[in-house]
Amino acid sequence: MTLHIRSLAPAPSTVDLNARTVEAIVSTGADTPRPGFVERLDLTGADLTRLIGAPILDGHRAASTRDQLGVIEAAELRPEGIWVKMRYRSNAAAVSVLSDIAEGTLRGLSIGYQVAEWKEARDGNRRLRIATRWAPIEVSVVPVPADPGAHFRAGESSMEPEDQVVETTPVTPTVTRAAVNAEIRQMAETAGLTRAWADAQIDAETSAEDARTAAFEAMRQRGAETSTRTTRAQILVDHTDPAVIATRAGEALFARSHPGHDLSEAARPFAAMTTIDLGRDCLRRAGINITGMAAETVITRALNTTSDFPLIMGDAVGRELRRTYDTAPSGVRMLARQTTARDFRAKRAIQFGEGPELKKVNESGEFKHGSIAESAESYSVETFGRIFSISRQALVNDDLGAFMQVPAKLGRSAREFEAAQLVAKLVENPAMSDGLTVFHVDHGNLSVTGAAMAITTLSGARNAMRRQKGLAGELINAAPYAVVVPPELETLAEQLLTQINATNTDEVNPFGKLILAVEPRLTDTAAWYVAADPATIDGLEYAYLEGAPGPQIETRQGFEVDGIQIKVRLDFGCGWIDHRGWYKNAGA
Repeated sequence: MTLHIRSLAPAPSTVDLNARTVEAIVSTGADTPRPGFVERLDLTGADLTRLIGAPILDGHRAASTRDQLGVIEAAELRPEGIWVKMRYRSNAAAVSVLSDIAEGTLRGLSIGYQVAEWKEARDGNRRLRIATRWAPIEVSVVPVPADPGAHFRAGESSMEPEDQVVETTPVTPTVTRAAVNAEIRQMAETAGLTRAWADAQIDAETSAEDARTAAFEAMRQRGAETSTRTTRAQILVDHTDPAVIATRAGEALFARSHPGHDLSEAARPFAAMTTIDLGRDCLRRAGINITGMAAETVITRALNTTSDFPLIMGDAVGRELRRTYDTAPSGVRMLARQTTARDFRAKRAIQFGEGPELKKVNESGEFKHGSIAESAESYSVETFGRIFSISRQALVNDDLGAFMQVPAKLGRSAREFEAAQLVAKLVENPAMSDGLTVFHVDHGNLSVTGAAMAITTLSGARNAMRRQKGLAGELINAAPYAVVVPPELETLAEQLLTQINATNTDEVNPFGKLILAVEPRLTDTAAWYVAADPATIDGLEYAYLEGAPGPQIETRQGFEVDGIQIKVRLDFGCGWIDHRGWYKNAGA
């Protein structure tokens, strides 16, 4: 018979057991069959903001902190899919999973995500639902992934899958000791038993059947012990970890200011608690007698004798800041590529040309050497931030507005700052490494004379982008993706881009597939731009410091002020990587 096999990817070499990190591709956007349709993820529409700092879960379980294996430290969209850097926890369960990943015995990855916008389509007889705007919110280690392309990375050099055809003859399978050992380890993982239990069975050379009997007995004993310790275990999880308390109580405090927030089950015990109530709860868990203690004294003691209370306030403030930060609009930001920077040194992006064309090689002739053109652009991540305070009086008065309005404004201010930085790069038209400005006639991305937006001028912009050439003079076919306009041109742009039902060929709208990005920060009311998809063509780019996307919050007991001090820090930078993905018309 003919046996078709596919070479397996090696164990991932990006695993660092000392740092407890590993790199992975968690999604390639592969089609996933669903009842009645096929689901497809459009990676260009993925918002990775919530993915950085998101949890790594065990099989999408999120019932308790035991199900969290670690966190996502960095994420970005790469040609092969969504790339992440994962850091695992230091507990035994997470370290065991990371060890299996390093050995290559655990390989499956899956993402959990929320979809903001769907698009319906058909592929032959198949009904497609395409997620055009969506946000991944967690990554799970699973035995069978929905996306076959998701994998732990094996470093910069990878082993490409290779189809082979091998002629074989049927043979009687034999069970080796290695196969039995692998089955025992799988039993232990399925039953939730420790690695030590599996090692003991293997060292004793237990058969698979005997190991299965022992596993059932171990599960029975564990169940009997759990039934008598459930209450005590729950108390340890709920009332000893300050970070867990801060997350749950902070969410409840945030929900008081936002009644529409869907409070999680874990945070419900803290629902409707005032700041005074939270202070008393923190003191009680710290073993301090609060009988007869006045409200002002409760706040003062909570600030000075426990770390839980400032953490709770900081969590609530962080939620409010993130809420307004995530909702502030920006037209240019959606057309810039997000990435990460490892440090504050200049971040360089190398652009490689396609290389020289192939030359004919005669019989017994030599291959001729070629060269690859190269160009470099760079920008740096810098630190920005502010400190603000929540006074002791506001805490005593349980004045939610006093410490929710300031972070809300700071969240909007942070997103406005990022958008303003990107728009400034667009408007200032800085010089690039070749000595020419970004938009320049010699770059082929600037109209010689300004003209109002119309079918003819849009056609000229599209033709110029399609004719763009790489560093070695090769055509790169930079396809237009969006039109960027100030608010004054929004109505005209909508009329030009709206799909119409044509009655003759002269009425056909050739630009119905372009999206419209309105940027209110553009001050030139006549100029307009056309941009390529940032996922396919380099152009404007922005970066956060690795592991710190968006504004970060730190809290401490106030020293210069009487209350809590909260520091907001943003490590951010942006710059031009290539001019070929954008086109400008100065307008009329």
